[in-house]
Amino acid sequence: MKCDLHVHSAHSGTVPVAILRHFFLESYSPPADVYATLRKRGMDLVTLTDHDSISGAEELRRHSDFFVSEEVTCRMPSGTQVHVGVYDLTERQHCEITRRRNDMIRLLCYLSEQRLFFTVNHVFSSVTGRRDSDDFKWFSEYFPGVEGRNGQMLPAANRHASAFARRRRKVQVAGSDAHSLASVGTTFTEVPGARDKDEFFAGLRAGYGQLGGQSGSYWKLTRDIFLLCREMMREDHWTVLLSPLLALVPAGVAVNYMCDVYFVRRWGGRINPVTVGAGRSVPGSQKLPA
Repeated sequence: MKCDLHVHSAHSGTVPVAILRHFFLESYSPPADVYATLRKRGMDLVTLTDHDSISGAEELRRHSDFFVSEEVTCRMPSGTQVHVGVYDLTERQHCEITRRRNDMIRLLCYLSEQRLFFTVNHVFSSVTGRRDSDDFKWFSEYFPGVEGRNGQMLPAANRHASAFARRRRKVQVAGSDAHSLASVGTTFTEVPGARDKDEFFAGLRAGYGQLGGQSGSYWKLTRDIFLLCREMMREDHWTVLLSPLLALVPAGVAVNYMCDVYFVRRWGGRINPVTVGAGRSVPGSQKLPA
């Protein structure tokens, strides 16, 4: 069975940038369209991982192959932020997670007590801001899963995330991190032989998951941002007045990628001084397709 374990819809809120947050959503994709696209691209199970929200699930609960998830914005003890994927949860659990998300110790205790499967996402990316060396100790000791392949992150960032997970015997997952329909389902997690959601997660926890699909690239992210801008202008017609600013998108993406390259080199060298090749495995690790 295949499932894209990191995908966003129009319920992911606004862009966390001072000016843009007033009119620019993280995604404009209706949940029903996300569902249809995922199924069309071969996903056997479907979930949404909107930022700190499960509102998009209401439209999809009627589907037997859908389960509720979210991407939680959390505060680490060091004061940094991190995105945590939490899977197959209930509305009550979502409410309790929301109450605890700025206290990592309480949150980890609750997730473990509820036996929820959770991951740290895009570990070697600057997308959530600065990182502290103590953060990696928390990821290593208390997180059962690591996002080993993210469809918007640099290949180098994914290689380091996967190596970090293998060395620490963590479950690895993959997801597109799609904010536009063009990228939905292009990166995914597969558990061969699983026949339903319960077997999928049992296989995942047991280390039988495989990472499939693409990493990110400059051109892919640039395309997706242009698509988001187009959807923004369709949603709020007055934003067409901002169209001259589209010329700045390629430069903005380039700056973002330069920051991520620096981030990967800094933290990858410190945390994974000798990287394990993407095609190799170690005992107890997951098979990683080329």
